[in-house]
Amino acid sequence: MRGEDTQQGAVFSYISAEQRVPDDHPLRAVRRMTDEALKGLSPRFARLYAKTGRPSIPPEKLLRALLLQILYTIRSERLLMEELNYNLLFRWFVGLNMDDPIWVPTVFSKNRDRLLRGDIAEAFSRQVLEQARQGGLLSDEHFTVDGTLLEAWASHKSFRPKEGSGKQQPPAEGGNATVDFHGEKRSNQSHESVSDPDARLARKGKGKEAKLSYGGHVLIENRNGLVVDTQVTVANGTAERDAALLMAEQIPGVGRVTLGADKNYDTGEFVSELRRMKVTPHVAQNTRGRASAIDARTTHHAGYQISQQKRKRVEESFGWMKTVGLLRKLRHRGLELVDWIFTFTAAAYNLVRIRNLVQQAAA
Repeated sequence: MRGEDTQQGAVFSYISAEQRVPDDHPLRAVRRMTDEALKGLSPRFARLYAKTGRPSIPPEKLLRALLLQILYTIRSERLLMEELNYNLLFRWFVGLNMDDPIWVPTVFSKNRDRLLRGDIAEAFSRQVLEQARQGGLLSDEHFTVDGTLLEAWASHKSFRPKEGSGKQQPPAEGGNATVDFHGEKRSNQSHESVSDPDARLARKGKGKEAKLSYGGHVLIENRNGLVVDTQVTVANGTAERDAALLMAEQIPGVGRVTLGADKNYDTGEFVSELRRMKVTPHVAQNTRGRASAIDARTTHHAGYQISQQKRKRVEESFGWMKTVGLLRKLRHRGLELVDWIFTFTAAAYNLVRIRNLVQQAAA
């Protein structure tokens, strides 16, 4: 018998959102790990907020909403609020009841910026890594470092001479001003972006176009490819090696460790500094027109060849963060905010990676 297409405008429901989400839904494992990490951040939250006044967006709900934005590739916070308004799964994950009102997007953004002052993204990432460590998923001996360019949210038209001069034409009716770049040499020394002064003109390699960018750097452990440290810098020729040395100093433990990297890191100064820090440099040899800083005392070990295979896993984290995490083209401006978003996106990647590893082990 065919059912009738009858609809009721209002009806009571006695089934909660918790009951509607399947037990084997992928977000359940992510929610459990997220709640455990947020529980450890409660003292930090207490220091960030005043004891009196009008209640703001709970930081736990705010961070869960930001995680959803990354995991489901939602390109704006306005769209995120729209999804929260009618998506039952999203409401369950964030912790909103069916009758709870949705936040205004601008208010949501201002509350997010408050978390910058407490280094919440870094603290959240450490809490997630601690769960991985307790589960035996982290290596404390073998690591890999690499960097990539993050395209800034700024156009070439915003890259103007620092003194304010330039061949700028008056704007057409209803349009933007045009800039004549012909015959003008543009460099980071003489120009800067007026919309994002921290962005720098850079390119990844020969034959590639130059774009206003930041440098994003990650340190992963080689056992399962989890991101253990991140850093965002201005984009320049030495940023990758400088960031790698800073992250190498933060590697936990007192034993000797190895650090894999690609040919760009094969310089005498970088290799010597790693050895001074008692870090064995498993850097790919760059013999193009010169002698490599990595000699036979390193390459003859079997561990060196293993590091060369494992170090390519760092590209998996970059690929995920740029495609799923929306970092191919940044949506935020300023070094501090970009660094916060980059670190938080890496933590989201770790949550997904840990969930997959636990499921594989249980299968």
